[in-house]
Amino acid sequence: MSQHITPQEIEQLTPSQRIYAIVGASSGNLVEWFDFYIYSFCALYFSAAFFPSGNPTTQLLNTAGIFAAGFLMRPIGGWMFGRIADRYGRKNSMLISVLMMCGGSLMIAVLPTYAQIGTAAPALLLLARLFQGLSVGGEYGTSATYMSEVAQPGRRGFFASFQYVTLIGGQLLALLVLVVLQQLLTEAELKAWGWRIPFVLGACAALVSLYLRRSLTETTNASERKRKEAGSVATLLKDHRRAFITVLGFTAGGSLIFYTFTTYMQKYLVNTVGMDTKTASAIMTVVLVIYMCLQPVFGALSDRIGRKTSMMWFGGLAAIATVPIMTALRGVASPVMAGILIVCALAIVSLYTSISGLIKAEMFPVEVRALGVGLSYAVANAIFGGSAEYVALWFKQAGMESNFYWYVSVMCAISFIVSLRMPDPTKSGMLK
Repeated sequence: MSQHITPQEIEQLTPSQRIYAIVGASSGNLVEWFDFYIYSFCALYFSAAFFPSGNPTTQLLNTAGIFAAGFLMRPIGGWMFGRIADRYGRKNSMLISVLMMCGGSLMIAVLPTYAQIGTAAPALLLLARLFQGLSVGGEYGTSATYMSEVAQPGRRGFFASFQYVTLIGGQLLALLVLVVLQQLLTEAELKAWGWRIPFVLGACAALVSLYLRRSLTETTNASERKRKEAGSVATLLKDHRRAFITVLGFTAGGSLIFYTFTTYMQKYLVNTVGMDTKTASAIMTVVLVIYMCLQPVFGALSDRIGRKTSMMWFGGLAAIATVPIMTALRGVASPVMAGILIVCALAIVSLYTSISGLIKAEMFPVEVRALGVGLSYAVANAIFGGSAEYVALWFKQAGMESNFYWYVSVMCAISFIVSLRMPDPTKSGMLK
């Protein structure tokens, strides 16, 4: 296979070649999200090693602050890696991204504790998380762009959906590794050294992804990358402002409802519904497996009904159903019924997440595609997705929890309006 694939050559790829390209691109996505979320899951065990306050809440707040700092690095990562992908190639951007995540994970795995090096320990932990935040911010746009370009025309929705399959898979794998360690090690062992194991595993998995990505074929050519517009923020905001604002509009609602029914939902089941932690964890594990399996189904559906139609159905149904589902959950007693309600919500969200990267890629020309996808997503995701849990808990603390339901509904209604007004990306002709 040549170093660069033309659109004609992409159409002639064998199924095995296409699957390998999708696996190679999405493998890094799985590793990146595994590494990013294992930090959150393991914080309970390593927080005291870096923040020796006698108050566990203070320790967790400090580690959560560093987690948030990594989240806020995503827009910078979206810009930086989007520019690299548009100017130097998708493959190079994906290789650097997964290598940075590997370095960040390995750094955390071997970090000395506060007792050993003092205040340098949390400072180095912050540095590692900033590297990981940059990496995750750049991974989404570049991998989404690459997968959309290498996917088979007419089945792009199906193939591109595997980006969220691996994203959810990374979260599930992080949770599974922690559960296994909890069974094998005592709590004292986990706090002493066991928490380092998942970060070592993440670094090793990143090396496997790096190996797979080394043999990927670039989907852009030298002439496209040498254009003065390639990777230019000025060109993006001047010539493609409408597409950029459109992506911001539907990503705001999409990211908000995604984090509401995934990462925040476990806390909602415990704090509001009144379930115990183990029951809530079991429900969310089953729900996330089902949600992961739904992505190819809804991706294939978008190939039949069109991306714009999928987005309109997402925005409309999410705006109508969020308040009733969240309200019903608040009074539910059965774990099974709670799981069914959450799956219903995530089925609606799947109309968006299954084609999240693809619909963005279809709206930008090749010279600013990775930048347009990565930056617009990272900005909206950091503002609305990253704040979802904080806003929900703020409303709850203020005694106005139901207002959060309406907030999510309003943002999804905005996504519907934006989707209604946007041109049909499949007819734009930008993604050949």
